[in-house]
Amino acid sequence: MDNPDVRHITDSRVLAAMAHPLRRRLMDVLKVHGPSTVGLLAERTGQAPANVSHHLKVLAAADLVSEAPELARDRRERWWRLVTRGVRWSNTDFDVDPAARAVADAATSLTLDRHVALARAWHAADDAAQAAWQDSPFSTDRWLHLTPDELAELSREMIGLLARWGERAVPDDEGERQPVFVFAYGIPARP
Repeated sequence: MDNPDVRHITDSRVLAAMAHPLRRRLMDVLKVHGPSTVGLLAERTGQAPANVSHHLKVLAAADLVSEAPELARDRRERWWRLVTRGVRWSNTDFDVDPAARAVADAATSLTLDRHVALARAWHAADDAAQAAWQDSPFSTDRWLHLTPDELAELSREMIGLLARWGERAVPDDEGERQPVFVFAYGIPARP
């Protein structure tokens, strides 16, 4: 499944760079809001600008973010953008090196923790915040009987569906749209 806007990571140093909660959050903020300055990123994450700047440099060294100098109004202003909108990796790509596999496992665990934390934060939100969305938020699960090839096909269909919604032209209907996080996992498991 080749998508030029999704980087397939096979270097454990890149996974190590992004396997940090604030760095993953900075990547999410850039994904949702687009290119931003250190000041905007600090404001959106509640972090000190110096801390944000440090973590952006780590992400830049891993080629996960890059500067966007054409957006600066003067030489002091520094804008940052994602290099690609998404990243993916397979832990099995790191099986030959136990240290690299440990990094891949940690990155996978951090990602899962981030996904669960976002869902828990929604469920912990006050009634007023939840009332505006009424019954729109959803969760669903289903046990399926699939072969590895069928699971791969389901994965492509789910990713395609989310891509269509994510890349659609936003209607100019004055509806207030907020970032919505959608995640799905399809994993072999035992009930």
